[in-house]
Amino acid sequence: MSGAAAYVLLTTFLASAVEAVEMVTIVVGVGATRSWRSSLSGAAAGFGVLILLVAAAGAGLSRVPIGGLRLVVGALLLIFGLQWFTKGVRRVAARGFAGMHAPDEGDGGPQEGGMDWTAFVLSFKGVLLEGLEVAFIVVTFGLSSGAHGSELPYAVIGGAAAVVLIVGAGLAVHRIVSRIPRSVLQLVVGVMLTTFGTFWSLEGLGVQWPAGDASIVGLLLLYVATAAVFIGLERRRVLGLAPNA
Repeated sequence: MSGAAAYVLLTTFLASAVEAVEMVTIVVGVGATRSWRSSLSGAAAGFGVLILLVAAAGAGLSRVPIGGLRLVVGALLLIFGLQWFTKGVRRVAARGFAGMHAPDEGDGGPQEGGMDWTAFVLSFKGVLLEGLEVAFIVVTFGLSSGAHGSELPYAVIGGAAAVVLIVGAGLAVHRIVSRIPRSVLQLVVGVMLTTFGTFWSLEGLGVQWPAGDASIVGLLLLYVATAAVFIGLERRRVLGLAPNA
C-alpha cells in the first residue's frame, strides 16, 4: 500500500467514524427511551434507502445537495430533543439520578406489539443523513486523491470499517444503556438530540460552524450546563424553596 493510499484509508476512517458515532448515538438513544424494535426497524430502513441511493448515484453522489435534508432532520431532532430535554429535567429534579427503570405512562410510546413511528422516523432519518455524509466522505476522498480515483477502494474500505466498528460498539453497549434509569436516560438523550438538531438545522440553513464537527462538543457542553441550571431551579421549586412559576 502506498503512502497516499494509507493516508486516504486513515483519513476516511476517522472522518466516517465521527459521522457513525452520531448515527449510532441517535439509534441507541431513541431505542432505549422509546422502542428498540421500532428504532432498529427505522435504522434498517434507512440503511436500505441509503444503499439504493448510493447504487443509483454512484460517484455523482457528491453533487447531490444535502443542505435540505440536514435542515429537515435537524429540525425534527430539535423538536423531539427539546421535549425529552424538558421531561428529563423535570424527572431528574423530582426523583434524582436514581430515577425509575420502567417506562412512564403517557410517554407517547407504542402500545404493546405496536410500532412507535416517532422512534422509527428519528432512527430512519438519522441513519440516512449520516450514511449519506459517510458516502460523501468516501467519494470525495477517494476521487480527489490519486489519478482517476485510484484511491477510491481504500476510501471505501476506510468508510465501511468505521461504520462496522461503531455499529458493533453500539450493539455491544445497548444492554448497558437499557439499564440506565429512564429519567436520567431521557435527559441524556434529550441533550444529545437537541445538540445534533441544533447543529444540523443551522448547517442546513447555511451556517458555517467555526470548528466544523468539533462544534458539536461545544453545543453539548452548553446544553449540559443548561440542564444543570434548570434542574437546580426545578428542585428549588419542587422542594418549596422557590415560588411556582
